[in-house]
Amino acid sequence: KQTSADVAVSLVLLAVVVLLSDLVRRMLGRVLAQTGFQVHAAEFVSTLQLCCCTHELRVLSDVGKIERRFAHTLTYVAAVVHGLTFRDAIGNPACTLVHTYRQKLVPSAALWRIACQFAAAATARVLMPLAWSLGVSSMHMRHRAGEFQCTSPIDAPLAATAVEIACAFAVQTAVTHTRSLEEKYRVHAVAAVITTAVYAGGPSTGAVFNPALAFSTQFRCDGRSLSEYCLVYWLGPVLGIVHMCASVLAPNYPVPCDNGGLCV
Repeated sequence: KQTSADVAVSLVLLAVVVLLSDLVRRMLGRVLAQTGFQVHAAEFVSTLQLCCCTHELRVLSDVGKIERRFAHTLTYVAAVVHGLTFRDAIGNPACTLVHTYRQKLVPSAALWRIACQFAAAATARVLMPLAWSLGVSSMHMRHRAGEFQCTSPIDAPLAATAVEIACAFAVQTAVTHTRSLEEKYRVHAVAAVITTAVYAGGPSTGAVFNPALAFSTQFRCDGRSLSEYCLVYWLGPVLGIVHMCASVLAPNYPVPCDNGGLCV
């Protein structure tokens, strides 16, 4: 079980990740402002921030065995922080598809963003074990002694896929219906839905509902095959997003009129 010092180290590490990510994001935004690559840099850095923080939160939960209520509080705070710092980055391949459906991104731009997201996810898989290897806390040392192993929470793949579908649908619906709110209020509303989804679906799948994040945090765990992970963590969120687009966005999507205008 974790000590207060272990928790303090993890909280400091989380803060350092966010602050460094924000610093790099701002710096690259200025340096690449005239090149058009600042969007891709922001996507990479923001997704890296998300993945690194989630890795540490998972270690706190799985290795540190922190109380579930405290874990959910940290999930909520992390979701708010990510929402406030990401700016125009998406950080989720499934959500990138929604932007493409709403014609906010052309397919080629969406593919570039998704490539950045998965590149960041792969980078986080390398960076976090290096950070844990420093052995700054006893919890990190225990994790290193266990060779950074983790166990999949999936029991029944089909049921787990349904959970990921439901989580992705709920979170993206919340994102869609809160677009009119001021950002300082919207991030809390979305964070509340994310935390609720994690509370409900966490025991079954970890409630990831993000293919890139799952690739970083779940695919290396023992217990399931690659095909099962793809089914649950890739197909599940995509199906949830497709269902959301068909049932929530499509009925309100403007269609062309005969006169060239838009009919609602």
